[in-house]
Amino acid sequence: MSKIILETKISSSLEICFDLSRSIDLHQISTHHTNEKAIDGKISGLIGLGEYVTWQAKHFGITQKLTSEITAYNRPYYFRDEQKKGVFKSFTHDHYFEQKDNYVLMRDVFNFKSPLGFAGKLFNLFILTRYMTNLLAKRNQIIKQFAESDDWKKVLN
Repeated sequence: MSKIILETKISSSLEICFDLSRSIDLHQISTHHTNEKAIDGKISGLIGLGEYVTWQAKHFGITQKLTSEITAYNRPYYFRDEQKKGVFKSFTHDHYFEQKDNYVLMRDVFNFKSPLGFAGKLFNLFILTRYMTNLLAKRNQIIKQFAESDDWKKVLN
């Protein structure tokens, strides 16, 4: 199992950060470079407990589908999405939000396991962990950009 932990400081409210993190529309904006699109389940708006989304995107030159479900939810402090179907052997993505003095600390904990045994472990070590870290960091920068400006109003009606 591989683990990525990212922390992002955002000058905004807990509720805005939390809702931007579960926005299907903002996710698609933040992953436009992979042509990621919601194609089944919750395909726009805010995803909530027990809801799922199937994403289609191009990674490493291959079009892939991945279905994840919100399996834990405590607004505005925490939620978890888990792969239900897709290329990973497994993954969980825990999203934590904590109000500090003048900012929100958003913390992502992404645990994943690739298929293919030893070859999958090597792929994680040399390629996938860096790739996923960059993908999540880019997503978090878009969340930060939207939350710290009035842009959040474009996706949180």
